[in-house]
Amino acid sequence: MASARYEITKHRLKSEYKYQLIAANNKVLAESDWYSSKDACRKGVDALKKIAVEAEIKEIE
Repeated sequence: MASARYEITKHRLKSEYKYQLIAANNKVLAESDWYSSKDACRKGVDALKKIAVEAEIKEIE
């Protein structure tokens, strides 16, 4: 089975980009806001990769 992946999508009408984190079963796990450039979007992916490994799980009841 394939592993999770990030997909970067360009807006159809604007020069903006967003990313999605896609699970191996093709379900969307996370989606960003729109970025003004592809470079900024890639930096967003890199930031998520770094923060996610350190993120705590907080249960709210």
